[in-house]
Amino acid sequence: MSTRTPPVSEGAPALVPAPPSAPTRPRSAPPPGARAVVAAVLVALAGTALLNAPPPATARTAPESAAGPESAAGPESAAGPESAAGPESATTRSLTPSGSTAPDPTAADPNSADSTAPDSTAPDSTSADSTAPDSTAPDSTSADSTTPGSTTPGSTTPDLLAAPVHFAGKAFDTCEAPSLTVMKAWLASPYGAVGIYFGGRGRGCPVQKELTPSWVASAHAMGWRLLPLFVGSQAPCVDSLAKRKYAIGSTPVTQGTKEGGDAVRAAKALGIGTSSPLYLDIEAYQRGDTNCAATTLSFVRAWNREVRRLGYLPGFYSSADTGVRDMETQRRAGTKDLPEAMWFARWRGQPALLTESVLQPQAWTPHARIHQYAGNVTETYGGRTLAIDRNAMDAPVARVTAPARFAARVPVPLSFVASQRP
Repeated sequence: MSTRTPPVSEGAPALVPAPPSAPTRPRSAPPPGARAVVAAVLVALAGTALLNAPPPATARTAPESAAGPESAAGPESAAGPESAAGPESATTRSLTPSGSTAPDPTAADPNSADSTAPDSTAPDSTSADSTAPDSTAPDSTSADSTTPGSTTPGSTTPDLLAAPVHFAGKAFDTCEAPSLTVMKAWLASPYGAVGIYFGGRGRGCPVQKELTPSWVASAHAMGWRLLPLFVGSQAPCVDSLAKRKYAIGSTPVTQGTKEGGDAVRAAKALGIGTSSPLYLDIEAYQRGDTNCAATTLSFVRAWNREVRRLGYLPGFYSSADTGVRDMETQRRAGTKDLPEAMWFARWRGQPALLTESVLQPQAWTPHARIHQYAGNVTETYGGRTLAIDRNAMDAPVARVTAPARFAARVPVPLSFVASQRP
């Protein structure tokens, strides 16, 4: 994404063991005569209870609610206004987070600390430079998981969570979260959703001074829908030279599991609740490097498992010609633990949400695609200018759980400008 460069101008819940029964203290046995008297009294009482007992009631099965998960408008429909009081109301369904592969406890984390170096490479760039890692085959020991390309998670044990919320229309993303003043001015734009870089050591703009629980709650109250992006470790053969310092190491499963947990903790800290999508950003990397692709796949699958296990939806962003192409290949092969929503970058100036050439028509549908169709463009609305990437989408967005009091300081407009057709 252009936004890597600063602008220029839940597994089965453990059963709680029952407390041990209290020890029986020995008592001396009553004399034989006393036992006979006690037995006679008990028999009499039991007979009386049986005579006075009411007839057994006939069991009835309560009808189940017919309400299903929240439906979303098609990609050609405009999104309408929603309540500014808080997150959308949605019916609940049983999400079944998959079990995760146990990481190697002896593996050291190869990652360095966060760096502020921005990435100046667009996601569809095809630099030939590459640093190939040690060959790491993708892990094949994952537990039950989602059907690849499906929006319905699957797993071993259900955990009742709210249904995902979807948005169909236009979205933009930008390197650093704009101020609330800018977000209010941009209500005059055709966009209805915004991508926010909420975590990850590979972010181009790691200092997000505006991105707080207050910002999340306030932007959501204005009517904005949020797309949380996590820029963590990158493919060892990533095109961008600035990203190579964040290369996935020799233990991709351990690393992916750890960073999946980091992503969930960062999202929760901002008031982004369960059932929200967290989009893992894997920048464009060299095609044809099979070892690099295998390492990246192992990392992504481990990240997905952990995010799903913790009750969130794992999404994926990458270049259509590298990361997305490889994920589609794995989907066709029946590989488990793939992303639940696909955000593909192909900068051709016009959206092609349902006609991307590397994706089969049924892949990641319905309500699970985002197309970043233009990048590094500058737009002005309400007198405020931003450098952004343009997106068309029909996909899950964040469920905001930040306390409503955070949004009280920001005036909420009486109307919301709906997204126009992508």
